[in-house]
Amino acid sequence: MAGLWLYFMALAVVFLLPGPDMILLLQTGARQGKGAALATAVGLGIARGCHVALAALGLAALFKAAPWTFDVVRLAGAAYLLWIGIQCLRTTMLPSLNGGDETAATAHWPEAIRRGLLTNLLNPKALLFCSVLLPQFINPAAGPVLGQFALLGMMLVAVGLLFDSAYALAGAALGRWLQRSPSAQRLQQWLFGSLLIGFAVRLTFIQQA
Repeated sequence: MAGLWLYFMALAVVFLLPGPDMILLLQTGARQGKGAALATAVGLGIARGCHVALAALGLAALFKAAPWTFDVVRLAGAAYLLWIGIQCLRTTMLPSLNGGDETAATAHWPEAIRRGLLTNLLNPKALLFCSVLLPQFINPAAGPVLGQFALLGMMLVAVGLLFDSAYALAGAALGRWLQRSPSAQRLQQWLFGSLLIGFAVRLTFIQQA
């Protein structure tokens, strides 16, 4: 039980650190409202579940054995983040998020889920994080390893979804505040767009540990 609490605290620290997922959620909440941001959080959760499954299957070992596979995923993820960042810079004023527009925005939820899924799934560091962190909290003497891996993986997805939902709601609140200030909208647009482009550049140059 003490090990699970330590694992939870480690996850909380990681999810509190600024990263492309956090910026994407804040940006989506500010521009498209609570529903789209929460849909993005669902996409991120699905991606993390995939990373846990891939880590269990040993895909991280493939990255080690064939470094070019890591580079392919890394460059694809960087290109996707760059595209999102550029789209953010190119958008104009925030749309109104009043009731009718928010209802109409439900049509874009599948796109928001896909955006969250691809943003996290194309980040090889997220897979390596799962591959490095989860085994540290597995005790072969405590029962079936696969069952422990599944439990830790579900905790990772659940804790991530909890933090992501908070960021989504914070982004929606930010969007409502920005409605009153065009200059603040422009600042937010350039800040989030530049951060996403910066994360894309950083992902381009990262190397496997």
